[in-house]
Amino acid sequence: MTKKLAVLPGDGIGPEVVNEAVKVLERLRRDFGLKIELETALVGGIAYDTHKHPLPDATLKLAKQADAVLLGAVGGNRWDTLARELRPEKALLTLRSELRLFANLRPAILYPQLASASTLKPEVVAGLDLLIVRELTGDIYFGEPRGVRTLESGERQGFNTMLYAEHEVERVARVAFAAARKRRCKLCSVEKANVLETSGLWREVVLRVAKDYSDVELSHMYVDNAAMQLVRAPKQFDVIVTGNIFGDILSDEAAMLTGSIGMLPSASLDAANKGMYEPIHGSAPDIAGKGVANPLATILSVAMMFRYTLNEPSLADNIEQAVSRVLDQDLRTGDIYTEGMKKVGTSGMGDAVVSMLGS
Repeated sequence: MTKKLAVLPGDGIGPEVVNEAVKVLERLRRDFGLKIELETALVGGIAYDTHKHPLPDATLKLAKQADAVLLGAVGGNRWDTLARELRPEKALLTLRSELRLFANLRPAILYPQLASASTLKPEVVAGLDLLIVRELTGDIYFGEPRGVRTLESGERQGFNTMLYAEHEVERVARVAFAAARKRRCKLCSVEKANVLETSGLWREVVLRVAKDYSDVELSHMYVDNAAMQLVRAPKQFDVIVTGNIFGDILSDEAAMLTGSIGMLPSASLDAANKGMYEPIHGSAPDIAGKGVANPLATILSVAMMFRYTLNEPSLADNIEQAVSRVLDQDLRTGDIYTEGMKKVGTSGMGDAVVSMLGS
């Protein structure tokens, strides 16, 4: 059966890195019998420029009808003066909400070839392989009430609401426990239960769910300590499960352990494993159009798409092995370049991965 993929390049470097991922898809379709149909649509700032809305109805309809969504990046300072509901980032939040993508999987794997590219000592990060499972549709990003109000004193005050319902915590906890069961059977739940009622409830629910996963070793850690431990001794972690805002911050921190945020893919899944796949980096407008962005996170996001949504694990393995072979050849984009390596641009890296598929 032919699978339909919605391709949403977005803003900044998004179109550049997505183009390289599409090259991989086209090669797999041409030479490996992959049955897919690609349809592209606008999202983010470019969609606002064209349609006066960051998520046009046609784009949302396509995303809902597709079997999976490939997203580049959205945003940029040129749209920062727009009303909040019209900014590119609103499109991303709406996609997550409308597609009910509640579980965000962000692996942080240090390829051995890139040990010297990390800002941490090689002995601290060598062999790193952890997974952050971030709840994606709740927490302070979606909580109501929110806004800016004027106090009696005349001073303006911004406010947001952090909240979680039990079912939201339980469903993401089960995703994390199941993931840990397939790895090293260790799960660390990260919150701030010593000061936040929301986190107190989070811990209670995770402890309850843990009774169904007695083979998984569960630990708890406050988020401030977790942030420190990620740079002190990151290999102590196997799977981390946490809320939306904490997961946003910790996964970006984990990205730098691997040498570059340009190396980290992600999958955002619904209850049926339909997903939206994207690199965790932003639109990087400062380097957009220069052909220097690292496309590997986007290409590796396609590998996650095959593993989680399209049920093609052999193709996922093929892509991941191709990336490793390219790194073996000492090819590097600027963000992971070290002296003695061979520097290539965005398209050069993409072409190299394509050439290694199935080799």
